[in-house]
Amino acid sequence: MTTDSSATLVLKVGYRGAGFSGYAEQDGERTVAGELRRALEVLLRRPCELTCAGRTDAGVSALAQYVSLPVMARELEREPRRVWRSLMAITPEDISIRGLYVADQGFSARFDAQSRSYRYRIACGNAQPVLAWDYAWWVRNELDVESMSEAVQALVGEHDFRSFCKVSSAQKLLEDGRSTNRCVTRAEVTCVCECGEDLIAIDVDGNAFLHNMVRIIVGSLVEVGRGNRSAEWLQRALVACDRRAAGPTAPAKGLVFQNVVYPTGALVPWK
Repeated sequence: MTTDSSATLVLKVGYRGAGFSGYAEQDGERTVAGELRRALEVLLRRPCELTCAGRTDAGVSALAQYVSLPVMARELEREPRRVWRSLMAITPEDISIRGLYVADQGFSARFDAQSRSYRYRIACGNAQPVLAWDYAWWVRNELDVESMSEAVQALVGEHDFRSFCKVSSAQKLLEDGRSTNRCVTRAEVTCVCECGEDLIAIDVDGNAFLHNMVRIIVGSLVEVGRGNRSAEWLQRALVACDRRAAGPTAPAKGLVFQNVVYPTGALVPWK
């Protein structure tokens, strides 16, 4: 990290998750963070330390991931459009630089985030999806959307979401003295039509999320939609605080990191 940073550069990034082993850097793996860091180090000609709004798993895509980087005043003297074009040229085609912003010194894409939003897409029926194939979970059953919508309301509010967290991650949080409580501000199950295909969209907004939390919620809701579980079962699974009480983990490819909300005025478009 630079010692004389005077501001923060924030990138709004989208990516297609299929080609990445998740966001966070891992030795020997292709990751979003690794590609972004290398591109920024080429551009700025110095080591770069990045902070993101929320790490995504392998196969998960993003429309609006935010990544912050401390910068020096002289680095902001560059022509923004040229910086944007340069970044697009040196990042791979499955990463999109969707916006550049400037924030105050000390701004963190992670810790200054007020809420995060995810959408999960499901395609139902015997006909496999066409354009949604890479971004939806194909469930051959017809699902009861009304029951799913009723069930998911039990998750709105602040709760201990341990039942909807990967076991090893929950154990680490608890061992470190950290909470598995999270606050879900919106959870909806709706029917949508995208690019001519009928899909089920599951939207979940919250202050923060546990490892695999949305995917386990979706896997549990599909059990309700199939009629294998009642709508009331999801409430019991939540209260159990036990991963075994909830449903399976839905495939990664249906999940998209949709957006992040920051305090008004925290991000100023770099123009």
